[in-house]
Amino acid sequence: MKRSSRISVTSRPALLGTVVMLALTSASVAAADGGPGPLGVTAVAGVSALGARVGALFEAGPDGRVRGGHFCTASVVRARGRDLIVTAAHCLSGKRGDLAFVPGYRDGRAPYGVWRVAERVLPEGWDEDSDVAFAHLAERDGKRVEDVVGGNRFVTGQTTGATAVTVTGYPDTRQVPIRCTNKPVAFSRTQQRIACPHFPGGTSGSPWINGDGQVVGVLGGHQRGGSTPDVSYSVVLGRGAARLYERATAG
Repeated sequence: MKRSSRISVTSRPALLGTVVMLALTSASVAAADGGPGPLGVTAVAGVSALGARVGALFEAGPDGRVRGGHFCTASVVRARGRDLIVTAAHCLSGKRGDLAFVPGYRDGRAPYGVWRVAERVLPEGWDEDSDVAFAHLAERDGKRVEDVVGGNRFVTGQTTGATAVTVTGYPDTRQVPIRCTNKPVAFSRTQQRIACPHFPGGTSGSPWINGDGQVVGVLGGHQRGGSTPDVSYSVVLGRGAARLYERATAG
């Protein structure tokens, strides 16, 4: 099913296919959480300490409470201020108002709290070759998000396909995260892609995490993440992404 954006609503036939696929692959959840598991298989992500660093993005009211359904995915990355998440630039740009991040979101619950987005850090004049962004989160009950769930290292300059990566994201039609492990391949000098079935709208911003716990990709880039739910893209994290991370963590 073709689509122009990861944040569009999945059609009924595509959703039915996703439900059937997830039912067939539910037995692989334990393997996906305990290790890489079978490559190229998508399953519901189990609950884990590492999985808590990935969450859903929602629009929010002035009081910080979420409004409506989640529309993108983000994850906590290590930073001096211990308050930083990474996602796709197209998830934070445009006319969206206040936003909130819910790490470990599942079945309508926020086990680690709802965190208000305080500041967005996007590339100037971003395009599909710079579709990565960061956001600082406000403190909650005197704590910062990394103090509660930890964070993964954001790493640039890695060779595409050097190792397999695990992609975890929140489809906008589901209330649980899904996960797939596979080896990315180069699509162009600035883009990489991965074959993971049934990653529909809402999974933009999903982290690509290697076996060392490093974020080496962010779902987005080419066609805002891909024109079909079975092949996803990420910007190759190079000098531009490194400079943006430095700007986000400065001071």
